[in-house]
Amino acid sequence: MKLVYFSWVRERIGLAEEQAEPPGDVRTVADLAGWLAGRGENYAYAFENPGVVRAAVDRVHVKPDTPLGAAREVAFFPPMTGG
Repeated sequence: MKLVYFSWVRERIGLAEEQAEPPGDVRTVADLAGWLAGRGENYAYAFENPGVVRAAVDRVHVKPDTPLGAAREVAFFPPMTGG
């Protein structure tokens, strides 16, 4: 699956995007964020407060308990404000 990172999530991880194959026990967006946090110090820093990071699956905003299913793309980003 393609993982895309925006704003300070991207800055902390050091990548704008990457391809990844999470293990089979990664079933939800929250599972994915937890798995990513275990991949290294930069990921742990990006996901240190998982309640703050937002996600979109195949370009649709979702909640952390959303199943990944056959997702092709998951994007992670900080909260957005209006303007």
